[in-house]
Amino acid sequence: MTYALKRLTRANLEAAIVQGAHYRDLNQPEEAESICRDVLDADGENQHAWKLLGLAMTDQLRTGRVGLLEEAIEAFERLTEEYERVYLVGVAWERAAKAHLERNEAHSAVTAFEHALGLFEKAEGMRPGSADPVLRWNRCVRLLSSHPELRAAIHAPREDEIHRGD
Repeated sequence: MTYALKRLTRANLEAAIVQGAHYRDLNQPEEAESICRDVLDADGENQHAWKLLGLAMTDQLRTGRVGLLEEAIEAFERLTEEYERVYLVGVAWERAAKAHLERNEAHSAVTAFEHALGLFEKAEGMRPGSADPVLRWNRCVRLLSSHPELRAAIHAPREDEIHRGD
């Protein structure tokens, strides 16, 4: 027997986005990802679906699935609002850093945190007074300054590139 995906109608897209966000809230990012892909199949420019897809992928970074960070960044880069795009790519790097830290990849974590910090600083400059990039910046700095493995990695020789899922 052969199975084929069914396509959502445009009338169902908004409800599907709400359901995808609900699954993400329930810590079921794979379900949210699937729903976003269904929405994007029907409307490839849907900004809510691109944002939710990227966030659902970053929720899965700790699994170590190869290519998730790149896919999340690609999803966020489809966002048309520049501040949101920059800020959310920073979030992706921050979450990648935390996943590296859990896998005891301190050098890669530091590099990813540095990418995140640069993007949060850029986002803050785009929207002065916005709390979100400042709060994210501060969390990254607190981790970098308080975590022993990260402090050691900051002062140790650097690897040429980060590990993206090994």
